[in-house]
Amino acid sequence: MRVAIYARPNRGQTLDSAFQLIDLLEKAQIHWNVSDKLAELLARAGKHLPPNVVFLPELGLPPHTDFVCSIGGDGTILEAVSMAAARGIPVAGVHTGRLGFLASISFGGLEDLVRRIKAGDYTLEERSLIHLVDEQNLFEGRNFALNEIAIMKRDTGSMITVHTFLNGKYLNSYWADGLIIATPTGSTGYSLSCGGPIVLPQSDSFIITPVSPHNLNVRPLVIPDNSLITCTVEGRGRKALLSLDTRSRPVDMDSSFSIRKEAFAAKLLRLPQDDFPDTLRNKLYWGADLRN
Repeated sequence: MRVAIYARPNRGQTLDSAFQLIDLLEKAQIHWNVSDKLAELLARAGKHLPPNVVFLPELGLPPHTDFVCSIGGDGTILEAVSMAAARGIPVAGVHTGRLGFLASISFGGLEDLVRRIKAGDYTLEERSLIHLVDEQNLFEGRNFALNEIAIMKRDTGSMITVHTFLNGKYLNSYWADGLIIATPTGSTGYSLSCGGPIVLPQSDSFIITPVSPHNLNVRPLVIPDNSLITCTVEGRGRKALLSLDTRSRPVDMDSSFSIRKEAFAAKLLRLPQDDFPDTLRNKLYWGADLRN
């Protein structure tokens, strides 16, 4: 078995978690690799790393990888999924971030995580992905997202207009700062902060959420995830910004994009205590009296 460890180059608990995870993997006789930025951080902290354990994320995960352990917040998991999903490799999220809906394993749960991986005592939860029909190869073949695809204005000035069609039929022209097409997983991300609904992860749906729309009667819309969404962006500026989760590219105005469900899914490692309603209550303080 081989585990790839991916993290952004942050100090503090990320570094502590990486040290502990490597120690536990070695004791369990599980082979491991680390991403290049994390390797630099570990080396500066005094950890000797053989050269053959370091991998470059832009070149993909090492061959024969069985799991990815992402150390950080939800943004780090999104980056790990972009490397792992197309190869069907599961991702386990170790939480060292802030709010975090995806990374469910705490620093104190690392020993239990390694034990369960070794014993096969876990479940894999499939999460739907959203696919950008990317004829320009803007995203080097990784043209899918776990949370959302967003089309945003790039400058601080005028809004953009996003003409939107569902299965070839005209839906609406959104005058706004941008438009988000989110998965159920992404319903608790950027879409939620823009007034979108929370959707349970296994729902067969996408959410179209405008960002600061000019017309206040334009509301978020939940659609079946077998829909083909086509968008054309217009505006006074020269460029707009097209984002797939944490990855963004500038695009010309008058560009058109088609968006649909990805043919494969992301696999997230889940332990027995993981429960989405519990996560909602704990993260969003549902039922808690915060007045005093």
